[in-house]
Amino acid sequence: MSATNLFEDDVLDLLFTNVAAPNVGDAGGLQPSVADGNWNISLHTGNAISDTSTLQTDNEAAFTNYTRVSVVRSVAGWTVASGTATNDAAITFPQSGSGPETETDVGLGFAFSGAGVLQIFSTLDADLIVNNLVTPEFAISALAISLD
Repeated sequence: MSATNLFEDDVLDLLFTNVAAPNVGDAGGLQPSVADGNWNISLHTGNAISDTSTLQTDNEAAFTNYTRVSVVRSVAGWTVASGTATNDAAITFPQSGSGPETETDVGLGFAFSGAGVLQIFSTLDADLIVNNLVTPEFAISALAISLD
């Protein structure tokens, strides 16, 4: 069984733009948070992230200066259309002060640091080799999240 694009958009809007998902439950639908909050984007090594992963620290990048990048859960941070949420601005990680390190996966969770819960993940289309002085980045609309 599959969800329609409309329902996927409603759920993604709730998760990524903090907009109510209409017609679920009572007339008000699933309500957004009082505060937008952030998704915190992480990079990972070794293709070790899977459906059974639970922590954002699982094989997380460790190059010098690395930190997760926050993207607000709002229409300023994400666009939802046709069953996909995409980033509205470049997601730029700090410039590496070491390397090489090979990033293979990207993760999303709610903790800016520490062992936060990994909520969403994906293998990168191509491995990202992070050498000294490299600034890893996802260009606008390059991070595309769907419920498929």
